[in-house]
Amino acid sequence: MAGNSQRRGAVRKPGTKKGPTVGSGGVRRRGLEGRGATPRADQRPHHPAAKKAAKAARQAQGRHKKTDDTELVLGRNPVVECLRAKVPATALYVALGTEADERLTESVQIAADRGISILEVQRHDLDRMSSNALHQGLALQVPPYNYAHPDDLLRAARESGEPALLVALDNISDPRNLGAIVRSVAAFGGHGVVIPQRRSASVTAVAWRTSAGAAARTPVARATNLTRTLKSYADAGLQIVGLDAGGDTTVDELEATGPMVVVVGSEGKGLSRLVRENCDAVVSIPMAGPTESLNASVAAGVVLAEIARQRRS
Repeated sequence: MAGNSQRRGAVRKPGTKKGPTVGSGGVRRRGLEGRGATPRADQRPHHPAAKKAAKAARQAQGRHKKTDDTELVLGRNPVVECLRAKVPATALYVALGTEADERLTESVQIAADRGISILEVQRHDLDRMSSNALHQGLALQVPPYNYAHPDDLLRAARESGEPALLVALDNISDPRNLGAIVRSVAAFGGHGVVIPQRRSASVTAVAWRTSAGAAARTPVARATNLTRTLKSYADAGLQIVGLDAGGDTTVDELEATGPMVVVVGSEGKGLSRLVRENCDAVVSIPMAGPTESLNASVAAGVVLAEIARQRRS
């Protein structure tokens, strides 16, 4: 009968009650709250439209990638050569468990003497930082180069009290050529190097290493428009001399005692048309043998040596 607690099964055993015994903890109340407007399709992480938009963003970033970002020099030989050349660096990364040799030991010693941070990282972290390139357990972080303005080079030349001697590069795309030319400019008393902002080699770790540290003493300026910069130098009284294998005169006939800018073209393309039209003279180096032309950095060194000889005389 109803209310008979003695009846079998009338009392529910502890722990068998269905549903929450204390409360829902606010789950039901929060479930009734609104969640706002539905995001657009390209804002939902797993929606095809969002994946397509993310892919387009990555491609755009790759097209507009900056060339002056912090650089990683990879490999034991490149790293130790950069440190020997006193390339400015901010950190030396050493992978944990890397087998030491004389190059690694020397790299760590030079970095410690120069106050460069030495960081031990997991090998997989170094793989990720170097995009899985061959690093041999060693990487050197090099900051972006601090370029000068073309007007700064002319100002420094005037302050030196000597006739200005600048070198401008046209169509030079190999950073090793750039580094070698910077080294020659420093060796023969030049006041700086001008490079175009686009379609030109920049001062990377390779250029630093090739310059053998001369990039720390010889300023390199970037010109937004090389032709316009050469015109401004000409207006300031500098002679513009192009160096090209097809020159209309030879370096032997060059009068180089006055202020001048030597414009070096590439070994293959030579000087571009607009740059050539703005040169007061285009000279070439007479060749005694069957070789048709010299490497751009070698040719620049020959001309700069001749200019230095005339100015000493």
